[in-house]
Amino acid sequence: MKKDVNKINTAYREKAQATNTLSGIAVKEIYTPEDTKDIHYDRDIADSGQYPFTRGIYPDMFRGRYWTRREVCGFGTPAHTNERLLQQIEEGVGGLNVIVDMPTRFGVDVQHPLAEGEVGAAGVPLTSLKDMEDLTKGIPISDVSFSLISSSCIAPIVLSQYIITCQSAGIDISKIRGTIQNDTLSTRFCGMGEATPPDLALKISADVIEFCTKNMPLWNPINVNMYDLRETGISATQELAFGFANAIAYIEEVLERGLDIDNFAPRFAFYCSAHIDFFEEIAKLRAARRMWARIMRERFKAKNPKSLKFRFGIHTAGCSLVAHQPLNNIVRVAFEALSAVLAGVQSLHCCSYDEPIALPHESTQRIALRTQQIIAYETGAANTADPLAGSYYIETLTNRIEEEALKIMEKIDEMGGALAAIKKKWIDREIEKEAVKYQEAIENNERIVVGINEFIEPPEEETRAKRHKYSYEAEKVHIDNVNRLRRERDHKRVQESIQNLRKEALKGKKHNLIPSIIEAVRAYSTTDEIIGTIRECFGYSYDPFEMEKSPF
Repeated sequence: MKKDVNKINTAYREKAQATNTLSGIAVKEIYTPEDTKDIHYDRDIADSGQYPFTRGIYPDMFRGRYWTRREVCGFGTPAHTNERLLQQIEEGVGGLNVIVDMPTRFGVDVQHPLAEGEVGAAGVPLTSLKDMEDLTKGIPISDVSFSLISSSCIAPIVLSQYIITCQSAGIDISKIRGTIQNDTLSTRFCGMGEATPPDLALKISADVIEFCTKNMPLWNPINVNMYDLRETGISATQELAFGFANAIAYIEEVLERGLDIDNFAPRFAFYCSAHIDFFEEIAKLRAARRMWARIMRERFKAKNPKSLKFRFGIHTAGCSLVAHQPLNNIVRVAFEALSAVLAGVQSLHCCSYDEPIALPHESTQRIALRTQQIIAYETGAANTADPLAGSYYIETLTNRIEEEALKIMEKIDEMGGALAAIKKKWIDREIEKEAVKYQEAIENNERIVVGINEFIEPPEEETRAKRHKYSYEAEKVHIDNVNRLRRERDHKRVQESIQNLRKEALKGKKHNLIPSIIEAVRAYSTTDEIIGTIRECFGYSYDPFEMEKSPF
């Protein structure tokens, strides 16, 4: 009994101990008008829809239209993913998000020695045009916003597959809406390593931006992937600084090709994280809008107001979720999603509570979607633009995050930009330092994670839920389908398209390869055959793992 009394007394007297945000920004006990005395409303905040867009990029925000509700999908064969996408449409998603599997991402053959157990495991395999045809079967692609989550050097191949699929359906590609992620530089820090050479990566992203600007004016040719960077363990300020540094590198590369900033900047999009520190994430996204507007106006002299608008999608932070007491993740995701909505998100994906354990099951994805729908229809969070504006704390924190992010960006500029910082491995070292610091804070109980270092329930009871299981049978089916494709396709046409691609690639870094990639995709050349050929033309091995040789 005495033990229980001590426990309840301890719980009763507990108080907030953290004096810093998750990113290490010091937090005062109370904020007053003194903290915001130097903020000028018209200059630093302004109404939503007005420069510098701190409060939102549209005057009416969600009264004009809710954010697009998405759930990332990709597993098994393209046919399996197609079934899930059709089910998502029935459940009420507003757009489709498809992520590719690891062999596709690396651009290796499905029968590559390292691909075993990875085909369709954490994404959908898009090995050829046939896979895109199967993936989109029965989906009204002329009416749906399709987001293709493909950031590595194979991004233009996936885009080409989608372009041809639309054209085959009689759709004018100048009318289609959607996004290709195409942030090749970020993938280097997110599992791709040397498989994404920075020089080649920058060239490929620029090719996609240039082609889409000239031929697909409604399409977002890049979605700068701050989210995956944040998942490595970095801070909110680093997320903005590293992401914007990459975006600047792409812009400078495209400008060198003679395009005007206002021709392509309006279609830039960003993919950000909404982490667990509620107020910091709101302030971060408000700061991001202001920073981007100023970067575009002051650094790049953009004149079109659309070029100044920071358009962003949110993925709630997968790295904040834990396998212990997994139902608690529903609560974490709800708060993260709410912070995104209060910050004025354009597109939102909510993680499923079972993601630390397995790929989301359709039942857990339904809960994630319902989380968005409850926020939209029940909470009142979408009733007015930027409801936390004017808060002494929020405005002060917004300023601090902007200041700290700009300091990091200045260091990157001093090194010569993102490409130089990547080659010097400075960003790698910063990521490692921050990830170690975060882990040490948990291990030292300086930061509490419920179920990990406090409020532990050993031994944990089994959480009853359906779990997605990897299908080796699906892997076999896909490999068989690829082998059949290679036997039955027009071999002469494949050879000619690859020879033409090689000839075009040898014309240099500024020569756009998308038309020749489209030709190779249309011939049913496979993803590994196309990207392997391009890699060889730029002095790299056909296989990023140097285990396979070119069949041509």
